[in-house]
Amino acid sequence: MNYSHFILAIALCKSCALSALEEVTLQLKWTHQFQFAGYYMAQHKGFFRQQGLDVKIVPADQDNPDEQFKVLSGQAQFGVTHSGILQQRLLGKPLVALAAIFQSSPYCWMVRADSDIYVPKDFVDKKISHLGRVEGAELMVMLERAGIDVSRLPLYAGLDPIKDFVAGRFDALQVYISNEPFKLAQQGVATRQICPKHFGLNVYADILFTSEDVLNYRPEIVARFRRASLQGWRYAMSNPDEALAVTQAEYATSKSIAALANEADKLMPFIKAPGIALGAMSQARWLWIAQLYRLDLAHFHEQKHQFIYTEPDQEETSWSWMLTLAVVVAVICVPMYIHLIFFRRRRFTLK
Repeated sequence: MNYSHFILAIALCKSCALSALEEVTLQLKWTHQFQFAGYYMAQHKGFFRQQGLDVKIVPADQDNPDEQFKVLSGQAQFGVTHSGILQQRLLGKPLVALAAIFQSSPYCWMVRADSDIYVPKDFVDKKISHLGRVEGAELMVMLERAGIDVSRLPLYAGLDPIKDFVAGRFDALQVYISNEPFKLAQQGVATRQICPKHFGLNVYADILFTSEDVLNYRPEIVARFRRASLQGWRYAMSNPDEALAVTQAEYATSKSIAALANEADKLMPFIKAPGIALGAMSQARWLWIAQLYRLDLAHFHEQKHQFIYTEPDQEETSWSWMLTLAVVVAVICVPMYIHLIFFRRRRFTLK
């Protein structure tokens, strides 16, 4: 075999290895923005590929952002969701929390700067935007803990909440701290935020999750996807300028760098908590969240081990993946190489 044959064989084997990448889908909970920068960097820097994964990152449909359904129905293998995932688990949905990217919730109440609302107890008789008890439930809990009877608060029911908020037609709007306040500031409207984090309600947010089916049948994929995702988040946190550039160039193309930089500035304190590893979760914290949301604690204890993911030994998983790839490459590429050599020799003989 000459040198050219060897190079061609290597190229074939490399092609085979790439084709062995396993395709998975990550369903986001909203449209592309810096909120998901860690996953973008895991893709951009090749961390997913290094773990043998070909990942498709799908933004949410703004009119129907049901990321939990997408994962449970098999349309995606992984998703990003809110702390309401615990309630859904206790209601019987086989969801598994893999990592809490945000250690505190970025949901806040936004009030105008000239408002007399400064703390939760000031919400008495104030008109608020409508809010359910699934996503952003911590906003209601914050008010209830301050003695506010939420059921007696008047609710805004208009079709243009931002415009009506600016016009003073209601008092407090549920917002994501990195989005609406910046938009209004750009319009010259001064606001302030009353956030659960400021009052000790540090509930998990932007939780990476999967389904029990995926975990039970493909545990090695779950471990590899989680590992690459956290690697991407660590990279994004250490290299924010690069993460901003990649997010704007490849994903959130309609957003300005200024808007994305504001998101990064506002969200990093929710991601990086002192003394807590990125993505970490604990049974004690989930128990506290269950108590906060007044969920069935006995049922929580029955479900906690299936709900809170524990990563297997990393070295064992890594060797399992490498062995699997080696077998796939051998099974596919070796016969191709033998055929190539036989074909070349046959041509030589015929000549």
